Amino acid sequence: MSAALQPADDVLRRVVDAPHLLVALDFDGTLSPLVDDPMTARMLPEARTAVEALLSAPGTTVALVSGRSLHDLREIAEHGDDSRILLAGSHGAEYWLPGQGVLAVEDDPSDVEKRDLLRAHAEQATADLEGIWIEPKSFGFGVHARRATDADGERAFERVDALVAAEAPHWRRRSGHHIVEYAFRHEGKDTGVARLRSMTHADAVLFAGDDVTDEDALKSLAPGDLGVRVGAGETAAAVSVADIPAFAALLSTLAAERSAARE
Repeated sequence: MSAALQPADDVLRRVVDAPHLLVALDFDGTLSPLVDDPMTARMLPEARTAVEALLSAPGTTVALVSGRSLHDLREIAEHGDDSRILLAGSHGAEYWLPGQGVLAVEDDPSDVEKRDLLRAHAEQATADLEGIWIEPKSFGFGVHARRATDADGERAFERVDALVAAEAPHWRRRSGHHIVEYAFRHEGKDTGVARLRSMTHADAVLFAGDDVTDEDALKSLAPGDLGVRVGAGETAAAVSVADIPAFAALLSTLAAERSAARE
């Protein structure tokens, strides 16, 4: 096995040898650097090369599993209608499949009305704080503080926490890198990985992420799967890599080994 796969030989060998492998990947911080303007995020060239190599590897399906709405995920991933990459957006509440497109999602109109009302209230509550941005999401909204001071970021989160607690206490709250998200749907990335596994009939799953919201999926993996953490931080993943280029190198090696094993 190549040097890139040395950290956990036994686990990685099982993934390499799986007849059908699902490679499910977070996007922001895993394939693309974190950026101040979330809609300008794009895969690093080496990450895109690795993903394309995996798409060409025998018995390998690639999916993106993101907290982004499906619409926004398709934009930042430069994902066209002819793509072979499966998508799970909104933490596993929305799906796009090759040959099928977007899977229909039905929600109670009252939830959608509450979403729009709370989003407007959150914008009003944080309007005086410089650098705070309220991101529209399919099932809620996110409060971004990457461009704000730490103090203003904390003020924004406290104000919106209080707002949601008063108006929608049943909503799910998630925190990440300089963002807090609120949603009336409660799916997590563990839901996304489980559903994609079932849809693709995968024998094993590699899931990778960089943030707290990815830990749901990492903790849900089966013994024959592989979890990878990109960057520092406490994690349930079996393997950690330093950064996106290191992770891209691992994916490229995985693609090469899966191809070589079937020649």
